[in-house]
Amino acid sequence: MTKFTKLAMVALFGITMVTTTASAGDAAKGLKLFSKKLKGVCEMSGADFAKKHTTDEWTAIIEGGKMAAEITAICGDDAKIKDKLVPFIGDFAVEYSSDSGNVPSC
Repeated sequence: MTKFTKLAMVALFGITMVTTTASAGDAAKGLKLFSKKLKGVCEMSGADFAKKHTTDEWTAIIEGGKMAAEITAICGDDAKIKDKLVPFIGDFAVEYSSDSGNVPSC
């Protein structure tokens, strides 16, 4: 292999590792945010919240820009969360959805 090919493969591997770590971090941050900001208001565990929908349903809600409305629908009008934090809750919900097989620790 040439130096260029080796360099390209190392770069691709590095990007893959960073992307995987970043996406896993979003769900972990969402888990912490749910525990801190929504668990008491929703009166349910994170597992119960995430199991309200399948992965595809959560993805459609997020892509449709309706995640904040869905949080309010599930948890009630007292569930207030900043718009910049909503994507993390969405990643958490997808990661632990009813068909994911994953169980959160909250």
